[in-house]
Amino acid sequence: LAGALHQGLIVDVRYNGGGSVSQLLIEKLARRRLGYDISRWGQPDPYPADSLLGPVVAITNEGASSDGDIFSHVFKLLGLGPLIGKRTWGGVIGISPIDRLADGGTTTQPEFSFWFPDVGWGVENYGTEPTIEVEIAPQDYVARRDPQLDRAISETLRLMAENPPQLPEFGPRPRLGLPALPEV
Repeated sequence: LAGALHQGLIVDVRYNGGGSVSQLLIEKLARRRLGYDISRWGQPDPYPADSLLGPVVAITNEGASSDGDIFSHVFKLLGLGPLIGKRTWGGVIGISPIDRLADGGTTTQPEFSFWFPDVGWGVENYGTEPTIEVEIAPQDYVARRDPQLDRAISETLRLMAENPPQLPEFGPRPRLGLPALPEV
């Protein structure tokens, strides 16, 4: 996770139409830094690897569906940081186009859905509300402005100012001499 080296991270899942990566992303983003592996001549490496130093903020919108819905909901459910933007699309029932028709077309049917401990089946047909709602107006698109990203940046900077991400003071490294030889 390249963002682990930075003091803050913004994850943008707007228009994420699905797939199967939310588990990997959430697992990486949920890692909490517990210690450091410090080699003799190198920089401190966080433990666990790729754990984040500073705050994380996510941006979502009505174009986030399926795995985009799932990521947004779990990010919020775990309290990983502010979720900024608009309510997600609300489509977490999965389909697989496996049935071929005589004319070469295919049919799909619902095969699986998602249940969460806080809302049950409630993400389907509703989506996930952001913690901070930010609209992008048509004039913003025309002017190439992105108020959702702007808000994510300001939230990240605010969180960094409230709790500045910094490496701990490690102090001098222990130096152990040779053990004393037994008296003869």
